[in-house]
Amino acid sequence: MSKLYSNLINLSGFTKKSLMIFFDSLVVVFSLFLSFSLRLGYIYWPEQEILILILSSPIIAIPFFYFFGLYRSITRYIGFDSMYSIVQAITFYALTWGLLCYMALIQGIPRSVIVINWMICIILVLSSRIYARTFLVLNNKVITNKTNIIIYGAGKMGRELSRSLMESNDFNHIAYVDDDEIIQGKNINNIPIFAYSEIPNLIKNHNITDVLLALPEINSKRKKEIYEELGNLSVRIKTLPSLTEYTGGKLNFSSLFQVDIADLLGREQVMPNKDLLKVKITNKVVMVTGAAGSIGSEIARQVISLKPKVLILFDHSEYALYQIDQELLNLGISDVKVVAALGSVTSRLKIETICNYYKVQTIYHAAAYKHVPLVEFNQAEGIMNNIFGTMMTAEAAIASNVETFVLISTDKAVRPTNTMGATKRIAELVLQGLTKSSSKTVFTMVRFGNVLNSSGSVIPLFRKQIESGGPVTVTDANIVRYFMTITEAVELVIQAGAMGVGGDVFVLDMGSPVKIFDLAKKMIQLSGLRLIDNNNMEGDIEIKYTGLRPGEKLYEELLVGENVSKTQNKLIMRAKEKMIDWKDLEPVLSELRNASLDSNQELIRKLLIRIVPEYKPQSEIVDQLVKK
Repeated sequence: MSKLYSNLINLSGFTKKSLMIFFDSLVVVFSLFLSFSLRLGYIYWPEQEILILILSSPIIAIPFFYFFGLYRSITRYIGFDSMYSIVQAITFYALTWGLLCYMALIQGIPRSVIVINWMICIILVLSSRIYARTFLVLNNKVITNKTNIIIYGAGKMGRELSRSLMESNDFNHIAYVDDDEIIQGKNINNIPIFAYSEIPNLIKNHNITDVLLALPEINSKRKKEIYEELGNLSVRIKTLPSLTEYTGGKLNFSSLFQVDIADLLGREQVMPNKDLLKVKITNKVVMVTGAAGSIGSEIARQVISLKPKVLILFDHSEYALYQIDQELLNLGISDVKVVAALGSVTSRLKIETICNYYKVQTIYHAAAYKHVPLVEFNQAEGIMNNIFGTMMTAEAAIASNVETFVLISTDKAVRPTNTMGATKRIAELVLQGLTKSSSKTVFTMVRFGNVLNSSGSVIPLFRKQIESGGPVTVTDANIVRYFMTITEAVELVIQAGAMGVGGDVFVLDMGSPVKIFDLAKKMIQLSGLRLIDNNNMEGDIEIKYTGLRPGEKLYEELLVGENVSKTQNKLIMRAKEKMIDWKDLEPVLSELRNASLDSNQELIRKLLIRIVPEYKPQSEIVDQLVKK
């Protein structure tokens, strides 16, 4: 059988079509002989005139079969639409053949033969297609090394996905799983539907390697539960888009993507306040610094959707700026002018010129060096960019009467142990100090933790390490971090910026901290792989500990003190923290600037600690730089 299957599959398209036409011709002729025999009650052999009509019937039938596409369908993928076309083609053929018999005035042809012929022909042609489909599909499963999959969700999306997978040479759809008890135990296109509790048995008995989730309406909490349970079974998990991403087009395997790590957090997204989103953006001139970075580019995407008058993208990286500029232009939002401006935030004149020329009203300042170890190695550059870049941009905003200035800060600014965190805390103090000297510009700071899939996030690193076979590297077994999606973080940033009255520090509710080891372990399991540990030395990937990086903490904080108050959004808190008067801060900043220009590492450390007493350097690199 397998050899016959291989021979049939390897035939040319013309040969396959010729064989089908020859077979259908035999079926049409046989149907007529059988129709006469059934009607007359004995084995019938016609006279010459009727014999000619019977033998010439394929001449009438085959053109109808062609017209209705019976030879365009791929037999092993034949479905309801193809079967309906068969019925249509045979109906027209049977009526035409009967009409010709009537017009030829040939005696001895009972009228009921036409009806019987129609019914028998439909049965035989349909049966031949169904048998051929079964033969080809079964043998295809045996011969090809297909991946056995389960679809979790027997609704519309699950059924469409199943139909699409039938066209693939890579997947066998073994079963549906659904929580609806009414349909459990039934079949859809001969594919059985099981309860969720049967998944372990299905995986074991059918060598299932992938579970495809077609559950667009499920909430994040339930998704997290499913991922945690299935993760222990070492199967790959893929998901379909949500209803908001699904536009009603045909689903296929390319519509699937790996589990969104955000779902593992089990965090329910709170719908943003649309009025707060619009108030500082709609019909205004908006500028985003660091617009080509992870956070800056997402700010730009959300800003342009809120219909500003002009959107200015400001970044020092030519290629990255070109990419986000092209992405936004390709959205086709013609009523928003997009300007891509190359430059450094340390150039006050450049920024002030842009702000005055375009009459900028809102600035989102996302430009910063954020990579902790790199800034440890390059303290002076980190200080010039993060502190003085912020100060230059803020002073340019004041000089050009910008209405709103929002700084993107970080949880690493709280009791910092690294230079990057210290520079971001000083950037906050700079804006608070400038608040009193600004007659118009409202300065606001928004502080939050890690965002998923940003350029510095561990998630892309873990994915790459898993794809390459490991090991997955974790700095410490006990290290924890706060995580939030980029989209949600930016929505909250925009809303917080709209609530600022001057010198505000807003802190985002990041939810519960996540243990990085647990995150790495779960990503390995949901990739269908097994973790190598003391309990399972036969696993696939191991986790290695590399030690804390220079300046890195086991855990991060979001508040310097405990003085916080609620806002219009339950995920945004207003923190009241100690400020430094500008007259006291400015002289120290001047010393810090000179020390950075001279690369005086010892003085840099002393000045950072003087401005931020909570700064406790924990990096040997800084110690070595100071000694030099």
